[in-house]
Amino acid sequence: MTTLRRLRETPRHLLVCEKSSFGHHKSRHRHLVETHYHNYRVSFLIPECGILPKELKSLVTETAPFYSVKNLPLHELITHEFINTFVKKGLCYALTYNTNIDQDNTVGLLPNGKLILSLDKDTYEETGLQGHPSQYSGRKTRKFIVSIDLMDSSFTLESKKYKRTCWSFKEKKPLKFDFLLAWYCADAGESTMMSYFSKYQIQKHHPKVELSTVSDLQCPVLQSNELEGEPESSCSASELFDWLGAVFCNADLNNEPNSFVSTYCCPQPSTAVAKACLCTITGFILPETICVLLERLCHYFDEPKLAPWVTLSVQGFADSPVSWRENEHGFHKGGEHMYNFVIFNNQDYWLQMAVGTLDDCPP
Repeated sequence: MTTLRRLRETPRHLLVCEKSSFGHHKSRHRHLVETHYHNYRVSFLIPECGILPKELKSLVTETAPFYSVKNLPLHELITHEFINTFVKKGLCYALTYNTNIDQDNTVGLLPNGKLILSLDKDTYEETGLQGHPSQYSGRKTRKFIVSIDLMDSSFTLESKKYKRTCWSFKEKKPLKFDFLLAWYCADAGESTMMSYFSKYQIQKHHPKVELSTVSDLQCPVLQSNELEGEPESSCSASELFDWLGAVFCNADLNNEPNSFVSTYCCPQPSTAVAKACLCTITGFILPETICVLLERLCHYFDEPKLAPWVTLSVQGFADSPVSWRENEHGFHKGGEHMYNFVIFNNQDYWLQMAVGTLDDCPP
């Protein structure tokens, strides 16, 4: 019975939904995009659209590149040359890859200059740095969080804090990781990061773009002022969120009685759409890129369209040490942290933010 009870238990997930307007002076849509730092996948769905508009297509095909560096010593990210070249002159992002947040040491660099380390107990003690136990450690503390502010005015070459951190990363406990790196700076060329890390195994990557047309798609009926939906009138935000997940997974939504894969179907009421355009971008995607894409999707309705709404969904890296801002992120069984915009043709929007078991409530 104990085993059966465990199988029935569903891990705790949180879905926060809100509605607002892009024109409202207190709208926080841009802030929430800019503070979700480590993005792995961006998808948008446009109903009643067979071919992606030229403006959107050129935008997604020109997405900013990112870089991978193998066996990069951690101390390279705290040198004053790196800080002055990248951290202080733009928005610099870094994230370890090929690491598991619940088992391995992981590192993330945020654009505000915070270097976040999630370390196992042995590594934490060997570094000698000051941190705090992970809030998801359980009874026995196995993980510790260390935050180093590279923009701190006291983090100078002659300060004790800087010297101790350098000694820790260079001599006491040298750490190397495979990193993903990205840098946003309007005045700098793309080759800056390639040349800076030229003595390491650095590669330049362009995000992968997949375009597809979904035919004969049943879409939920939505009303921008009915976030919770109304029976026989409109679907709720949570119903839409589940439906989008099924569409992105290319699931069969026909609810055939002989299907052993899925019995899910489109929530009601729904409407049939002859064609819908689905675009997915995969890579290390900057919040600044997502802001531009969100704005472009808002302008999609500058001219009359058949579609009453479009969606923009963003999924974060499962093994990032943070979700939003500096909120600690854990994995548990899925490592989810994501958000979705439903953009209506009257410039209203729904915002849905979802996290898994080992996360605080989204901001």
